[in-house]
This record gives sequence, C-alpha cells and structure tokens, in this order.
Amino acid sequence: MPQDPPAELTEYSLGALLTPLAPPAEPDDFDDFWRATFQEFGAGPVPWELTRELAPTETHRVSEVRFHSSADEAAAAYLLLPHILGSAPRGLVVGHGYGGRTAPDLDRIPPDTAAIFPVAPGTHIGTPSRFPALPDEHVLAGIAHRDTYSHRFSAADIWRAATILLEMVPAVAGTLDFSGGSFGGGIGALALPWDERFRRAVLDVPSFGNHDVRLSRRCTGSGEAVRQHLQRHPEDRPVLDYFDAAIAARRLRLPVQVTAAVLDPAVDPRGQFAVYHALAGPRRLSVRAAGHLPGEIGELSDRLALEAGIDFLALPEERLG
Repeated sequence: MPQDPPAELTEYSLGALLTPLAPPAEPDDFDDFWRATFQEFGAGPVPWELTRELAPTETHRVSEVRFHSSADEAAAAYLLLPHILGSAPRGLVVGHGYGGRTAPDLDRIPPDTAAIFPVAPGTHIGTPSRFPALPDEHVLAGIAHRDTYSHRFSAADIWRAATILLEMVPAVAGTLDFSGGSFGGGIGALALPWDERFRRAVLDVPSFGNHDVRLSRRCTGSGEAVRQHLQRHPEDRPVLDYFDAAIAARRLRLPVQVTAAVLDPAVDPRGQFAVYHALAGPRRLSVRAAGHLPGEIGELSDRLALEAGIDFLALPEERLG
C-alpha cells in the first residue's frame, strides 16, 4: 500500500490565496440535481411543533422545536423571537459547525432579529437518526450516491428551517439572511443558490470548497475521514462534485461575505478562498489570521469573525455594491 504523503503546512501567504486556483470541474447536471432537491424538500410546507420553552434573554423568547426533516425523520431547531418586533425586523437562519448544536448561539442575534438554529440530521442528541453524530462518520454517511449523502439532507433542512421561521414571523420575508461557519458555511453555500427567499449571507471558514484541494493533504477535520475513505473507495469520488461549495458558489447571486483564514488545520484555506473566488454576485472578503485553532488566538479570531459577520448583515443596501 502506498505511503501517505507528509502533512503539509496549513498556512499560506495571503498573496497566494488571493490568486484564484483553477476552478473545479462540475457535473453537467449539477443544477438539475439541486433544483430537483429543492422542489422535493424545500418548496412545500414543513410539519413542526413547539416542544419546550427555554430561558428567555432580555431581548428574545427562546424555544426548541421539532420538525419533519428532509431525511424523513424528526429534527430539532432553536427559535429566538424578539419580545418586541420592531418596524423593520430581520430574519436569520444560522448553520453550525461539525461539533453539532445543543443550544442557540445567543451572541449572534441582534435585538431586532428573529432567528432559527436548525440542527443537521444526526447531530442532535435528542432526535434519533439514521445518520451518525460523529463528524468522521457523518461526513461519510450515504456517500456512495448523491441522493443518499448526508450533506444533501443537511442543506435541505436549511430551507425547511427558513420555512418555519417565515411561518412564525411573516414580517421577515424579504430580510431573511443566512450565517454559518465551517460545516455550516459549506452547507450554506450548497443550499443558498436555490432558495430565493434569502437576502444575503455570511460564510465563515466554509468547508467543502474545491474537493480536489481539500483531498490533497491531511487535515484535522472531517475531510481527513473522506480522504482516507476515498483511498479505499475511489468509486465514490464523483459524488463529492455535487457537494462542492466552490461549484455551488458560482450560482450565488445574493450579497455574500466570506470570512476565510490564512491558517487552518481543519479546513484547507485554499478551499475557503475558492468559495470566495467563485461567488457570482456582490461579495466581501474578511481575512482571518486563523480558523479552527484552539487557544486564545483562535478564540479572538472567532470573535472578530463573528462581529464582522454581524456588521455585514446590518449594512444598508447602498453599501453592498
């Protein structure tokens, strides 16, 4: 068996990252696949129910809901609804990283914003699923076929969460945004081109950008499980082209801010920048010193990226050009 190549450095010069790589080749029926997926899972009503009230904040009521996932099983989400709905309310769907989610991220939500935090199929401890919760297993679940791959249902549940929020707060129609990081950033890039209800988006250190790059070196994230799996099952490689965030980003016409890191041991910075370079509409780039880095520097980088995303979603329309 051939030896794995030694791990490469995960830090790149900003100059190199600002130079676009050759774009990944895409399947001829990429658009057809995703439009059909949206029609199947995102275009109709979504059964849901309020399951419990959580401790409120000074500005929001906080609730947990269960809804019928695109994966044909129960899924969970958290709702934040303002105590006082202002004259210009905003809506926000928030994706999560591959660590899953057990509560909403309260520091992400301004007082005037109604938000929903969907939990991807398999990653909520309270909802049984055919998908495993562990990232290294979830990222491989159903990978043998595009119709069964876990990422298809994770993206589709972004649309279903938006439907729930708009049903709860119809006033946010026209001001519905998306924010997601890492796994959630990559899933957001896959979901957003097909759903015209979204106004703008923030993708922080997005994963799944340019799989050729992602698979070219070792990493500390779920991409390593995929890389090793494909060494044993190279026949599964074509499926990933339907779930490439850099390919999907070519279809994104809404304003998007990508926050990309120059150093990231989990998500190759070249893939993050590939998502930014591929964007077809108004775009902004915010550069992070580090992503997926433990310790004080990583925490500071996360905080600055969060603030940059909040600021972008609050910008007046005339400043997005």
